[in-house]
Amino acid sequence: MTKVLVVDDEEVILEVLEAYFKKEGWFVDFASNGLEALKKAKHERPDIMILDLMLPDISGEEVCRLIRKESNVPIIMLTAKSAEDDLINGIVIGADDYVTKPFSPREVVIRVKAVLRRLRNTEKTSLLQFNNEKMVIDQDKKEVKLNDQVLTLTPNEYKIIVAMASYPGRVYSRADLLEKVQVDAVYFEGYERSIDTHIKNLRKKVEEDSRHPEFIVTVFGMGYKFGGEADEPNATI
Repeated sequence: MTKVLVVDDEEVILEVLEAYFKKEGWFVDFASNGLEALKKAKHERPDIMILDLMLPDISGEEVCRLIRKESNVPIIMLTAKSAEDDLINGIVIGADDYVTKPFSPREVVIRVKAVLRRLRNTEKTSLLQFNNEKMVIDQDKKEVKLNDQVLTLTPNEYKIIVAMASYPGRVYSRADLLEKVQVDAVYFEGYERSIDTHIKNLRKKVEEDSRHPEFIVTVFGMGYKFGGEADEPNATI
């Protein structure tokens, strides 16, 4: 059963959304302030959140920002703000969609279904398989297997191989890979060639012969590409 957490301090909105969501056969839980929302998001693990921006303690933006540090639960913002910058900001900090007040409850139901449908379609492509399952990347488990053996990768190495494997054959410059991993900014700043060290270490782990790489291929003068042949359609990141 789909579990929806509605976060709003207006009782009328809670009652109306509850009635419409229950018609869909969904379980509905509530929070009337930001702190309660954070606690329920962590412990109740809803499938999706309806989050009002204007809460009595902390803002919906801050609630969304804090949740995004720990969870990818889909979030639909409820907002009385209609300025483009405010709506864009909600998406930037991690909201999946937004509905402006006053709204039709039927519209909220439709948007919830659309977000959950997109999520299900993404989950179907979270497993990347290459060269007749010689390499398998499970993005849910955050693990890479080679010949059925789980590899021990650093966070940077994992992000690099997922970025490249998501688009086999695409050439990535060092700057492209730095942008994809978005980590260790101080260490990497101004040192694009440090990516070469990560590639070298990654090859030692994923290649049977690092001098003749099968997966992490150098494109001279340009960068690197993933050379594996996909067994099924790939997920994008």
